[in-house]
Amino acid sequence: MQSNPVEVRKTSAGIPVVTEYVPNSASAGFLVGVRTGSRDEYDGIFGLSHLLEHTVFRETKTRNSFDMAKEMEGAGGELNAFTGKEMTGYYGITLSETADVAMKLVGDIVANPLISEKDTALEKEIVLQELSMVKSEPESYVHDLFEENLWAGNELGRDEGGSEETVIPLTHEDLRKYYGERYGRPNLAVFATGNFDGDEVVKWAEETFDGMGAPVVNKRCTPEMPGAKYTCTDHNSEHINVGFGFPTPAMETSERTAVAVLAAVMGAGTSSRLFQNVREKNALVYSIYCTSHQYSDAGYVASYMSCTSKNVLKAFRETASSFSGLRKEGLEKGELQRTKNLLKGALARGAETTDNRVYNLCVGYMAHGSASSLSERLARIDAVTEDDVMAAAEKYLRADRLNITVLGRCGKTIQSFDASSLEI
Repeated sequence: MQSNPVEVRKTSAGIPVVTEYVPNSASAGFLVGVRTGSRDEYDGIFGLSHLLEHTVFRETKTRNSFDMAKEMEGAGGELNAFTGKEMTGYYGITLSETADVAMKLVGDIVANPLISEKDTALEKEIVLQELSMVKSEPESYVHDLFEENLWAGNELGRDEGGSEETVIPLTHEDLRKYYGERYGRPNLAVFATGNFDGDEVVKWAEETFDGMGAPVVNKRCTPEMPGAKYTCTDHNSEHINVGFGFPTPAMETSERTAVAVLAAVMGAGTSSRLFQNVREKNALVYSIYCTSHQYSDAGYVASYMSCTSKNVLKAFRETASSFSGLRKEGLEKGELQRTKNLLKGALARGAETTDNRVYNLCVGYMAHGSASSLSERLARIDAVTEDDVMAAAEKYLRADRLNITVLGRCGKTIQSFDASSLEI
């Protein structure tokens, strides 16, 4: 399958400009990534990266939020942002003929935010509601808790949004200081995909961001690989939600791909081992799936499930049995190719949207220092062998690394469960 090449250029001041030109696209997307996130915060400013990401949309030197909304929507586009543990991103997607509007507005919120006391106070109220909403959705909240427990003691364990206790004291002076320290070279990178003029993108990046220097470059502490852990957190929800997984260290690209295929074998789609063994054959869960995630220096393979309290311990055992079954018996005939096709299909469908394309460019480059075209990513999946998958399973699916996070109404039987009795 052919795809468009990815090109990496630099502005005069050295800011990377990563582009993927799609000549037949009717849209264009532009994203500015800032290499700072929740793992780069410290005591007294937890949650600040996320609050700042919200607040810059309130007002710039030339526009208020309503002006931005009218201008962007009038160009047929969307202006948005996200905060992660290792980066913050600001992006605009428009029609290809109004690409200049997306560049102009993304540049404005990144380079010219006012960050006033009033705007900070207003946005803080919205962020506090968001934090409350996340906790009321256990299917999502269990992901945050799993990572918090997995990386306890390291900055990777911090939630991107902070907590009510840490966000309430933050001031606009805190936000301005953080912005001044970290928003600029060498912490910036620019990304574009769709139908646009590449020279114009580089020119825009130079004129808008080259004058921004950041005196603080974040120094990160690589987490140690955690041992086995079992944690229960009470939550007033009807179902028990569980994160069940294993940490992984930093990896080269080929091994990351093999681990992604391993996770998909276990729990991507309804033909996967976990879905068939735990849900279809035994009706122990409502939902179950497995995924892999890789930060710049660590990651994990984890399955997530939702079930009633009466089934949770049986679900643990069946899940563990599914993992150990792969390690002991290997892949079934046709299983590897079916899984690779499933992953490739998801990638191909995702590449049909400009927002997915520009997001993938950004995450790959910011986390691992490289950005790949669709054809390169598909080729890496094709190159994964059965030996690669089995080597990853033997290396990372280990009982002495098993981390389980349980969220829900945890009675004594669940709280006292001995996770070491599970055979992986």
